[in-house]
Amino acid sequence: MRLRGRAIVYGDKIDTDVIIPAKYLVYTDPKILGQHAMEPIDPHFHKKAGGAVLVAGRAFGMGSSREQAAIALKGAGVVAVVAESFARIFFRNAINVGLPVLQASVGSKVREGDTLELDLERGVVTNLDTGEEIVGKPLTGLPLEILKAGGLLNFLKK
Repeated sequence: MRLRGRAIVYGDKIDTDVIIPAKYLVYTDPKILGQHAMEPIDPHFHKKAGGAVLVAGRAFGMGSSREQAAIALKGAGVVAVVAESFARIFFRNAINVGLPVLQASVGSKVREGDTLELDLERGVVTNLDTGEEIVGKPLTGLPLEILKAGGLLNFLKK
């Protein structure tokens, strides 16, 4: 499974309250949630997120177990999230809603706006602007099958 998008880069410890603030949890429409994704640190995120790969550091998605965090990113148009590490519940919620996630330490090897290609099965992030390949943790087994189906509900329907 290969994906491509331009990088939007953030740092460590982006929690679910930053990904989607609690005051927006009254909404269920992914597009409305997406309009408020990352709002506390980047009020214009939703305008640049379409087709983007969100790149972050350690502990992405920590905090509450709200499924809406992954839904908001997907609703904003994020293609995938690459982070050095993920909160376990966010990682699983992302897989379940069909938002690809890849664990890889990209550090300073990716700049805002770089075009990235992700090979989820190999766990490789290629920076197409620099030619550099960053090897992360491949997705295999059931999580990969769920993503290929477009999320857990689609997987279960099959």
